Amino acid sequence: MGRRLRIRHETVAAYEGTAASSYNEVRMTPLTLPAQTVLDARITVNPAAPTWSYWDYWGTQVTVFDLPEPHTRLSVTATSMVETSPPAPLPVPPARREIRERGGSTALAEFLAATPRTTLGGEPVARALDAADGLDAHTAAAAVAELVRGHVVYTQGATGVYTGAQEAWELEVGVCQDFAHLTASLLRAVGIPARYVSGYLHPDPDADPLVSVAGQSHAWVEYWAGEWIGHDPTNGTRAGESHVVVGRGREYGDVPPHKGVYRGAAGGMPRVEVEFVRLQ
Repeated sequence: MGRRLRIRHETVAAYEGTAASSYNEVRMTPLTLPAQTVLDARITVNPAAPTWSYWDYWGTQVTVFDLPEPHTRLSVTATSMVETSPPAPLPVPPARREIRERGGSTALAEFLAATPRTTLGGEPVARALDAADGLDAHTAAAAVAELVRGHVVYTQGATGVYTGAQEAWELEVGVCQDFAHLTASLLRAVGIPARYVSGYLHPDPDADPLVSVAGQSHAWVEYWAGEWIGHDPTNGTRAGESHVVVGRGREYGDVPPHKGVYRGAAGGMPRVEVEFVRLQ
């Protein structure tokens, strides 16, 4: 049975003084996909500003707005209603050699290459190659994800958006972003195309309908085994009806929820709140 979820994602940036102007991109609108349907989605900005949208290279919807007038605070609120379905049964995967050959000669090659946040070498790669040796793509992907889960301890606030896979591996702590970067990096190292997924995860699958639950943005991976398969390395499970996809790319830098530039006084870290309501 699927779910209908209402999601509210608010980001508030408060400046120590006045920002003379700011220019912003927001990636907070879920995608309509075979396993999820967006019934409603909107983004509001305060101070009020005209917004316009486009689809970026990776297929993510980007909402853009400028604030050319002075302001001391900026809030961006994304609300959406999404119906999700359980994942389909795993398909029979192509042979690993076929996956490597196809990945090296098609658009999948972009998801086999290292990026600044997914560059990893040495001992973790050797361990991943050993863990995946002789396994089909599904079993190998699960083994690589478990290798990451066994080495890295989920620790809120231990890393930041600029933390790369190598640093997270050495620290042995991280958040969902780090689990996704590490897993994507090691899947690519063993010849399985992998992409970074940005979105939301309802934190309580047993929550009663109409009850508001606090959560946060989430990150996981999709690997290619004849088709794209979602896997959540942080929780050691397939991506399912509690996961809502917003964007995909090679790494976090391709799909940040909010980025922009402003001119004016320095500001602290934005405050982010995500709220879920299960409607059915």
